[in-house]
Amino acid sequence: MASTYLTRTPSSAPTSRTKGTLSVWLKRAKTDEEDFIFYGFESSANRMKITFKADAKLQINSIQAGSNHLLYETNRLFRDTNAWYHIVIAIDTTLATAGDRCRLYVNGVEETSFSTETHFSQNDIHFLTDNGTPIYIGVQATGNYYDGCMAHYHLIDGTQYSASDFGETDATTGIWKPKTAPSVTYGTNGFFLKFENSGAFGTDSSGNSNNFTVNGTMTQTIDTPSNVFATMNPLTKGSYTTLSNGNLKLTNNSTNNGNCWSTIYFPDSGKYYWEAKMTTVQPANGFPILGVIFDSTKSQGDMNGGDGGYFSASNDVYIQYSTTINSPDGNITITTPSSGDIIMFALDMDNGKMYIGNNGTWYNSGDPTSGATGTGNVYSFTSPNNPPVFAVSSYDISVTEVNFGNGYFGTTAVASAGTNASGNGIFEFDVPTSYTALSTKGLNL
Repeated sequence: MASTYLTRTPSSAPTSRTKGTLSVWLKRAKTDEEDFIFYGFESSANRMKITFKADAKLQINSIQAGSNHLLYETNRLFRDTNAWYHIVIAIDTTLATAGDRCRLYVNGVEETSFSTETHFSQNDIHFLTDNGTPIYIGVQATGNYYDGCMAHYHLIDGTQYSASDFGETDATTGIWKPKTAPSVTYGTNGFFLKFENSGAFGTDSSGNSNNFTVNGTMTQTIDTPSNVFATMNPLTKGSYTTLSNGNLKLTNNSTNNGNCWSTIYFPDSGKYYWEAKMTTVQPANGFPILGVIFDSTKSQGDMNGGDGGYFSASNDVYIQYSTTINSPDGNITITTPSSGDIIMFALDMDNGKMYIGNNGTWYNSGDPTSGATGTGNVYSFTSPNNPPVFAVSSYDISVTEVNFGNGYFGTTAVASAGTNASGNGIFEFDVPTSYTALSTKGLNL
């Protein structure tokens, strides 16, 4: 949502100023900046904010008359950019026990460890919702934009609910998942944002018609709490690489080496397909470089240095702005990719084969569906000692945009989605039969 946000100013008195609940699912894109989840601003002296701090802690702060009436700051750090977090903040300031007046739940479990813990006084008011008080979602009025994904955003006016009212444990996987139609009462100023209508992200589905105004351009993603897609991992990126658009766009604006790995490694079985666009190439030095590292014990820094490239030629395979695909099985001659070309990858972990293509055509007359025969594969391998991982190396002005199945390159949707028998992921080109996206659903197919 970076640089975009939603806002609404209620025009009715709330059901309650002492009771309320906020429930939202979040997937972070960055962890080193302050990200605002909620901001209720009556005045500089009276406001409420819910935010991930720059140190990755979660903070809940209600300020009245310029003083902290509630201040919770977790010891826990929220640094996982691949997972979805379910955050529930449940308030009832009428309760006798101070610690019960505001309760925080993360993925169904109540959080009790705080570095700072200032409780509401009994019968204190809050600023989750009030007549004439603007509500900002994803921004602190004019800055500190939330960067990442949001789903199932509920605000309850008048009732303190628990996490189990909005989520439940999947009986098969044991994973905490959303209740898509929770049995709750929203109250006068409550709302439920599903973000399901790409043309009207601010539509309230609570029945109250408390719709929000969308500011900026929001992009809909099929990455959800029930099916988490791989992204590029900011914890592995080099200092000269900038990640944006949900950690799927890699930009290098320095004459130094940048690089990054994906958040999800490939398991020892299954067949996986993904795409990457060479949006801007750096011809003089042959960047970007895209490929799979088959020795994931290497440190991220091993991609920096001049021993035959930015991957290890002994056991990795990659394509770059060049006339060859570099492979341990021998380099394969290709037509040099152009700026804007979409590179296709198919990794068959069941048969130990890897395939690379460009704009709908597989190099080397490859056939990813050929199984153990491996027709036209660019690399044959036995079971790696460690899980392989997708990686990108960059230099100078190179830009890469990766599609692990969300259906976008940057903020641009695929031109015309190819076929995909697995039903998992949206791609520019046809997904080979029996292949699927690199996502939690794909890993469990």
